[in-house]
Amino acid sequence: MANIFTSSIGKKLIMSISGLFLIIFLLLHLTINSFSIIDSFTGNFGAEDGLFAMGCEFMSLPIVTIMVPILAFGFIIHIIYAIILTLHNLDTRGGYFRYKVSSKAKADSWASKNMIVLGIIVLGFIVFHLTHFWDEMQLKEWMGEEATDPYLLLTVTFGRWWVLVLYIIWFGALWFHLTHGFWSAFQTIGWNNKIWLKRLKVIAYIFATLIFIGFTATAINGYIMA
Repeated sequence: MANIFTSSIGKKLIMSISGLFLIIFLLLHLTINSFSIIDSFTGNFGAEDGLFAMGCEFMSLPIVTIMVPILAFGFIIHIIYAIILTLHNLDTRGGYFRYKVSSKAKADSWASKNMIVLGIIVLGFIVFHLTHFWDEMQLKEWMGEEATDPYLLLTVTFGRWWVLVLYIIWFGALWFHLTHGFWSAFQTIGWNNKIWLKRLKVIAYIFATLIFIGFTATAINGYIMA
């Protein structure tokens, strides 16, 4: 058991599993966010019985609320092991600028070379995002206060053009992070044969693009509805 936490393969496995767990959360989060777009077309944007409102109510259920600390723990584990592995790779391969070697540069994508940088950008904006939504909804409920209306949060947050631009930049960084992280996670857990690896790389780009388009569309819709 100790080897799982100390060996290079074990660390990669832990980071991959935690990453896949976060990918599932992204899908759930995107699904609920997309309800706000549907509500804007059906005329239910801002209504108490709107799909987005019901989705947010679902997220406030006890079973989902319990998952928040687990999600946070998984995210922290993912970050810690990402940093550990990155520092180890930098130490053994000659530093960050090792990718200037032409033969190595051809083998690695831009995203794979800059995963730690992309991760830091994503992490920074997650903290930024939490101050806009999580502390106004779930945190308030934990404190026994009434949560802020989700539609209001969308319009107030994305109604400012500069915030909208920052979020789109964040979604772009997330896109790059996912294009490598998605297939790499499956490769680590054993899907590393030539046939499936090629398929997973294609799926990774499709998945990352859907995530980017979905979240960007939600943000732009919030700006329009403001």
